[in-house]
Amino acid sequence: MSDPLRDRIERYYATVPLLFADAEDFGSLRLFVRKEPGAPYYGGPSHAQPTGAASVDAADIARVRARQRELGVPQAFEWLAESAPALRAEIEAAGLLVLRRPLMVLPPPHPLPPQPLPDGVTLRALTADDPALPAALALPRLAFAEESPAGETGAAAHPSDRARLSRLAEALTADGTVAAVRPTIRAGHKTLVAALAPDGTPLATGHYHPSNATTEIGGIGTLPSARRQGLAAAVTAGLVAHARAHGVETVFLAYARESVARLYARLGFRPTATTLLIADQPARS
Repeated sequence: MSDPLRDRIERYYATVPLLFADAEDFGSLRLFVRKEPGAPYYGGPSHAQPTGAASVDAADIARVRARQRELGVPQAFEWLAESAPALRAEIEAAGLLVLRRPLMVLPPPHPLPPQPLPDGVTLRALTADDPALPAALALPRLAFAEESPAGETGAAAHPSDRARLSRLAEALTADGTVAAVRPTIRAGHKTLVAALAPDGTPLATGHYHPSNATTEIGGIGTLPSARRQGLAAAVTAGLVAHARAHGVETVFLAYARESVARLYARLGFRPTATTLLIADQPARS
């Protein structure tokens, strides 16, 4: 990866949480602390990352973990492996398991045309008052909670999908999550794109949070009964198109499975850096 691209991604990771959080410094680590209760950025902010000012030592890690316990948030750390190569050993020495999440970037000149959609399915960016918003926010909880058996497609595979989605949407509305997300959408800090069935039910969704002409797209998930129809590719292309139309130049993403990487490679994404994060911390979705 070229240094300019790495620097842009690293700057993104250092600045986008500040749209949602305050920063507290503990030596060479910075902890992002959510400004107010509500829907978090990606699964935080409650994570820490190196500032690059100096190497991180065990005392810095211990102080951050103590503060996270005080705040009642997960003990989460996330950073670019290439920017702080020695940090993994320090984190693991503290007894935390580190996971690797490779990154892929879409080269700025690479065109990504709209992807085909099944008959009757439409794609749109959701507004803060969109009636599909509660279900779109609930969908990843179903999409990432279970895998559809190989070859199983269509509504018959999971006849209760829509009922479960409706119940989850009602729960997220009742607990204030939907209301907390609305202002971030209005401010342009968060964009959700959804593939919608003819009756308005979200079948696949994804999101991005832009900062300094850069964004990571994520949370791309498909309702189990709607898989294997190209919806994830269509949502990815929709997110890229929306981001580029709103001034984003660098678009990147992380993946956990090679099958997912192959999908993004077909769309033109190319390997770049690697993110390291703590196992069992909240998903960035």
